Amino acid sequence: MPLFQYRALQGDGTMAEGSLEAGGRQEAFRLLESRGLNPVSLAEKSNGKKSEQTVQVSLPWRRKRVSFRALENFTRQLASLLAAGVPMSRALKILMKEASSPAAQEKWKEIHDLVIDGMSLADAMAQSPDVFPTVYTAMVRAGETGGFLDVVLGQIADFQAREKELRAKVIAALIYPAVLLTLAIGVVIFLLVFFIPRFQAIFADFGAALPALTRFIVGASQVASRYGIFVAVGLVIAFVLFRKWLKTDQGRRMWERVILRLPIIGRLTARFAMTRFCRMLGTLIHAGVALINALRVARESLGNQTLVDALSASIDRVKQGDSLAASLADCPQVFPGSVLEMISVAEESGRLDEELVRLAAVTETDLDRQLKTAVSLAEPLMLFLMAAFIGTIFVGMVIPIFTIQDYIK
Repeated sequence: MPLFQYRALQGDGTMAEGSLEAGGRQEAFRLLESRGLNPVSLAEKSNGKKSEQTVQVSLPWRRKRVSFRALENFTRQLASLLAAGVPMSRALKILMKEASSPAAQEKWKEIHDLVIDGMSLADAMAQSPDVFPTVYTAMVRAGETGGFLDVVLGQIADFQAREKELRAKVIAALIYPAVLLTLAIGVVIFLLVFFIPRFQAIFADFGAALPALTRFIVGASQVASRYGIFVAVGLVIAFVLFRKWLKTDQGRRMWERVILRLPIIGRLTARFAMTRFCRMLGTLIHAGVALINALRVARESLGNQTLVDALSASIDRVKQGDSLAASLADCPQVFPGSVLEMISVAEESGRLDEELVRLAAVTETDLDRQLKTAVSLAEPLMLFLMAAFIGTIFVGMVIPIFTIQDYIK
């Protein structure tokens, strides 16, 4: 049987330390309670010695992570178990046994152990921000505080399903333009490295002055042939440094500001953020969460720190007694005038939660249509750019051929 090392408070308030054998952590807790001890910490040992962990190098591409689907299933099943009256520890143990992957099983076991040790579910999830986003743990904390955790978990699962569907639509819409862009880059590299050098040898034999366009293309071909490997390595290094810079707070904020200023992408990003915010806020208010707490949680769903900072001032105005619509007017980039008017009417009629969810659904449908339109415009644009690059190279290499006969004469 496993051996557990414990530290616990005795009835007189003194601290006791020792070890005991038990079939599991739950049995160990029951044994300690039967002895009149209040456990503070409980660590499993092996053969009377603390189990040693083998240090392994975790490569980024081999690191096991909990999938989005596993997290969605965990959330929905936990909501169902809690709604059925199953205790939290037992529900987590059931989900741990039924995990679909070793990574998920290990993570659910970690959550289970932390909850058994006396930590709240939200705090336990906050220990793994790579699995549980900030908005996820914030909603769980609101549900625990208000006593409707099962309801909130069910709503989180629905929200995750919608996010997954939206993400799938975006990825599917971008596949074809991405393929075209990759094909165009491959064709241009082939022309510069393998095709143009053959023409360059022909032009050199005539000793004629080449047109400016041809000289530029030949120069680009020479650079690609001689320094192509170094350029590729430099681009990879620049990409890695850029990714590291994006992980910093300053880099992420600067990049998010750039995205918001782009002509079409910026507007779509802001509308997507508004959709997530309205759906989250309406869901929380419908579940009984106070408006201020619901605003704090929904603020994290914006996904853009620049927008989060802008919304913080609106929350302060709500605290001072201003209406929600008037407070959100400080963020015109996210909430246009028509949306603010609908929110204002919903506040006056007492249907704020219903209107926010309806507004999110309508905006989501409109965004889906705009995204399809943008992608349909991107496809011919990519084809045009591809044809322009290849056509320019072809024309630049063919023009000197028509002038060769003049030098022959």
